[in-house]
Amino acid sequence: MSYQKLAKDILDGVGGKENVNAVWHCATRLRFKLNDVSTADTKKIENTDGVITVVNSAGQYQVVVGNSVAQVYDALTSLPGMTLHASTNNESASEKELGNLILSVS
Repeated sequence: MSYQKLAKDILDGVGGKENVNAVWHCATRLRFKLNDVSTADTKKIENTDGVITVVNSAGQYQVVVGNSVAQVYDALTSLPGMTLHASTNNESASEKELGNLILSVS
């Protein structure tokens, strides 16, 4: 599988770079903050080889790609015009607060 092709197909599916406000990743998912979620073609993305599923939750449009997420993210952010959309923070403030709360309780 070509990570570059997969990244391009996902970007096309979410509505192009113009529709991406920010993108980051976790262990298995590309997480997008889209300008207009209705522009994304979820069925097209889900039918793309290399994509496991798509989840739209809590203001994030998440494309599950599995363990190759770092390679797909690197390919995605290397596409023309995408470096400005890359988020250097893979963990939101609320996720950090939740993690700290869990650690303090245990």
